[in-house]
Amino acid sequence: MNDKTFLMIPGPTPVPERVLLEIAKHPIGHRSSEFSSILEEVYANLKYVFQTKNDVFMYTSSGTGAMCAALENLINEGDKVLSLVIGNFGNRWAKIAESRGAVVEKIEVQPGEVIDPAVLKKRLDEDINKEIKIVTLTHSETSTGAANDIKALCALIKEHGALSVVDGVTSVCAMPCKPDEWGIDVLISGSQKGFMIPPGLAFLTASEKAWKVYEQCKHPSFYFDWAAHKKSVQANSTPFTPAVNLIAGLNVALKMIKEEGIENVNARHKKHAMALRKALKAINMKLLVENDENASYAITSIVPPEGISVPEIRKALKNDFDIVVANGQNQLKDKIFRMGTLGFVCDRDLIASVGALEAVLYKLGHKFNLGDGVKTIIEELSK
Repeated sequence: MNDKTFLMIPGPTPVPERVLLEIAKHPIGHRSSEFSSILEEVYANLKYVFQTKNDVFMYTSSGTGAMCAALENLINEGDKVLSLVIGNFGNRWAKIAESRGAVVEKIEVQPGEVIDPAVLKKRLDEDINKEIKIVTLTHSETSTGAANDIKALCALIKEHGALSVVDGVTSVCAMPCKPDEWGIDVLISGSQKGFMIPPGLAFLTASEKAWKVYEQCKHPSFYFDWAAHKKSVQANSTPFTPAVNLIAGLNVALKMIKEEGIENVNARHKKHAMALRKALKAINMKLLVENDENASYAITSIVPPEGISVPEIRKALKNDFDIVVANGQNQLKDKIFRMGTLGFVCDRDLIASVGALEAVLYKLGHKFNLGDGVKTIIEELSK
């Protein structure tokens, strides 16, 4: 099975061959007219994917870089930030805000759960003096596979008057996410997820309201500075040396997404995620996020059967089938494993992965009707 490794994780995700071939070409000058033409297409297609009229900035960084780009351009020392935490990456927002001197309050739920809009409304209603400046939240929580109702939550934040700053790292492309329509003030994402290219690029778009807050920021980031990137976007350039080859690959990937249509891409992800969830239930597997309404279309977190460990399952999948699934993070390490249905994953990949998982679980002694998972996923994908 050497050289046939397949990633069924929340990222990095599989990369289309035509994108890999584009990335493999000799680099071109990042100040050349040729590269400027590529950037012009990329910036336009990023606005299409993000479904926004506002500029989308591109950073040579991981998704966490875009998180820093969001808060480091908005926060002044002493500002009050409310972080809605449904997992590891919701907590990361809080840590970044604290690093900039913000006074951070959390509304936190157990892993696998989501934020109840009624709970948020109650807290915002209590903020009579409008002291809460920013609310950070996660759309699709990569560590658990839970997905917040971003549309409802951001409507409440907008009504209150605070800024909504949203982690869309594993939701943009995978799930409907409409910043202009839903009133999301800042939305970020990363390249190694639904964008179908390797790690190394991150994206951010900001509303006019967010820009007004940026203008009051006393010490905005140097590398991630919004004004520098806005100036470069308008000139089809970048403020610093970018990941030239990744951007060339992104150009191809964005064209593929646009050709399929963003609504169709979202629908494909939903179909794959829901089919996988049903297939797992058919072989007596427990899911961390029990309610389909609260489930991400990008990641599914699975609780191992009693008597079988996560390391055993992951090791057997890798050794026997060269399929990689992710462990849990932090307190969920070895308590769950995560399967991604994100980016360049197709029906074939899901059928093969469920079949491989059945073989592994059968070998490890899990009790279920052999073939029920494969049968279920074939039926669901055929609908």
